[in-house]
Amino acid sequence: MLSKLSFVFWFLFLSFFSWAQTIPDSLTYLGQSSPGLTPEVFAPGIISLEKEFEFGSVFSEDGTAFYYGVDVNGKSETRYTELKNGQWTDPTKLFYHEHYGYNDTFLSPEEQKLYFISSQPLNGTGAKKDIDIWYANKQKDGWSSPINVGTTINSDSNEYYISFTDEETLYFSSNIRATQRGDYDIYASRLVDGKFQTPQRLSNAVNTANYEADVFVAYDESYLIFCSQRPGSYGRGDLYVSFREENGSWTPAKNMGNTINTEHYEFCPFVTKDGKYFFYSSDRDIYWVSAKIIDQLRDN
Repeated sequence: MLSKLSFVFWFLFLSFFSWAQTIPDSLTYLGQSSPGLTPEVFAPGIISLEKEFEFGSVFSEDGTAFYYGVDVNGKSETRYTELKNGQWTDPTKLFYHEHYGYNDTFLSPEEQKLYFISSQPLNGTGAKKDIDIWYANKQKDGWSSPINVGTTINSDSNEYYISFTDEETLYFSSNIRATQRGDYDIYASRLVDGKFQTPQRLSNAVNTANYEADVFVAYDESYLIFCSQRPGSYGRGDLYVSFREENGSWTPAKNMGNTINTEHYEFCPFVTKDGKYFFYSSDRDIYWVSAKIIDQLRDN
């Protein structure tokens, strides 16, 4: 028979576990009021600060951990904040270095790995000329040191911005086939038995001779959003969307319109795992908007 002390312990444990499983909506997403169909700066004064340049953000599936990039004097660093004991922690540096940057974070489907990009040299010293995709393993006390994802994905050219489907297909961009300056394309690589397969370039419905990068793919692979610099854009870089057809092909990418795109540079798209919110970066800040705006584009 359980002692009185044991009973109290288990009661408290189960009470906490029940609370953790049902985190109030008012505490998730940094406790910010939900946006509508008009984009809003995300967490002004907390994340989006006047004198800093924030970009490349991602939330954990339950909305209680937030990772994002900050440009500091031309070098990017990764910061994070998390919900602990009913309160959000102050944003803290996670990966940073005086000589090279870390940014464009994305969590693996099981959230046991945190992916990002960096020009960190492979041997840890000196300088590296191109940008690679890296990851860190989740540990009891945080994250491991950066690990290069390997030569199946990385090349002597630039690879960056990471996004995963639920089936662990990796989407990213690279200029490995560049025929002109600024020519980046979007690729996909399936993870089979723990190993990435040879990346496949997406069709010309998505890729052009212009810049296509910063790709986010829906977790069910039903659509993708990416940044492109092509004729007819509203600004220096716009966000485009393409939807997956039943036969597996992609619809011709279309501009997401002037609700999202401006005369500035829009990039780093991300949609939360619950499908509620669409995040992106513009004019040195992180914005968010209801993800219903994607459904409207699909319907049109």
